[in-house]
Amino acid sequence: MRASRLVSILLLLQTRGRMTAQDLAERLEVSVRTIYRDVESLHAAGIPLYGDAGPRGGYQLLDGYRTRLTGLTTDEAESLFLAGLPGPAAELGLGAVVTAAQLKLMAALPVELRDRAGRIQERFHLDAPTWYRYAEPVTFLPAVADAVWNEHRIQVRYRRWKAPQEVERRLDPYGLVIKAGRWYLVARADEHVRTYRVSQILGLHRLPESFTRPDDFDLTAYWQGYLAEFEARLRWGEAVVRLSPRGLERLADLTTPGMVTAAKESAQPPDEEGWTRVTVPIESIEHALGEFLRLGTDAEVLAPAELRAELAAAAGELAERYRTPD
Repeated sequence: MRASRLVSILLLLQTRGRMTAQDLAERLEVSVRTIYRDVESLHAAGIPLYGDAGPRGGYQLLDGYRTRLTGLTTDEAESLFLAGLPGPAAELGLGAVVTAAQLKLMAALPVELRDRAGRIQERFHLDAPTWYRYAEPVTFLPAVADAVWNEHRIQVRYRRWKAPQEVERRLDPYGLVIKAGRWYLVARADEHVRTYRVSQILGLHRLPESFTRPDDFDLTAYWQGYLAEFEARLRWGEAVVRLSPRGLERLADLTTPGMVTAAKESAQPPDEEGWTRVTVPIESIEHALGEFLRLGTDAEVLAPAELRAELAAAAGELAERYRTPD
């Protein structure tokens, strides 16, 4: 384990440049004292590694030094071929590049690892988008990605859900996220970091000026916080629902993961008819109406009264529409 950690320290410094002992400790999940000991061992082995004290200090390899200790383990080689997303790569204009890189990596692997990596490709396929989703046009995705990579400011014409629907925005693009097959741009606008759906960009102009991406901006941390806030906003209220056994089974296919989780956590023992009472979050009366209509006769909303009344009215309209003439 220690030898593997020493190699990991070298590779991290080689790919990332200067890193503090705290950064290395967090990345390798060890104590700072362990990092100090490992650095001393690397020094003793003749590795040209030096450190600077102070708030902007850290460890760094001498310029030009590169280690050749880049051998892959079996698990690492297999995981690389599980991580590919050919669809998104093609949307970014990198499909051929990804294919070429995988071919080069495959050729460089020892025979045993090459065979195992090949079996991974043959037996596992990742299809990220959800069911029943049409392909969104992402006309400006390559231009957005270029602006993100080169830190260029952009002017976009954007379509949003509230009025006025079409707006102009001047953006500092920080990063791209793909969620359930949809691309989102994380960018600063008007001193606030916001999220924009790439498919809703109607026009884009690359501005001549560049911007400086904040060193402390963490795209992963921002996205996790954004999702938590988004999910909290969706919890407008709760609904109490009776579900038939078939309704419970269909819930995962017809509703959101949050509703499924809440239903499992709140499920009461089945009643004498075999139906289960659950309490689930709802975004709004209008949105919940559509969600529960999907379940048809396998669900009965008990509360809130307003939602129950809306469902009764909708069921009455459907019954009237499908009534057979005498």
